[in-house]
Amino acid sequence: MAEDSKQNAGFIFITFILAMALTVVPLPEWARAFRPEWITLVLVYWCLTAPTKINVGIGWIAGFAQDVLIGSLLGQHALALTVVAFVTIKVHKQLRIYPMWQQALSILVLIALSQLLVVWVKGIIGDTPASWLYWAPSFTSALLWPWVYLLLSDSSRRFRTNN
Repeated sequence: MAEDSKQNAGFIFITFILAMALTVVPLPEWARAFRPEWITLVLVYWCLTAPTKINVGIGWIAGFAQDVLIGSLLGQHALALTVVAFVTIKVHKQLRIYPMWQQALSILVLIALSQLLVVWVKGIIGDTPASWLYWAPSFTSALLWPWVYLLLSDSSRRFRTNN
């Protein structure tokens, strides 16, 4: 039983590491503004499917790791992902029964909330976004949600990580 728990935690950790790798993978200049919020997508997936294993603390750790990874002000993504994890865990029972298109709309709102918190912190320090393209990752993340959900769902069934 303890062996299964370690394997499950290891698989969840690997999904976060892959999301972090996708966050920093080089993209062409024109595509950078549209980069999905991979870490937030993975966090939301695990908060939806395993809310007893993934909690607000994991959201803070993932956000802090994202701050370090991309070289942003320490704590801004930690704050955003903590709030996203909290909201997702609070409404996970409702979100799980939604059809995929409604889940994608919910993802759009959650990612936009995360981006709003980050831009709020940036505004406090005087670094505001240059254009409307700042919000593009919300839309690309929502469009990719069905595939992310299906891929992680299939993989988690194989590793039996869900509750």
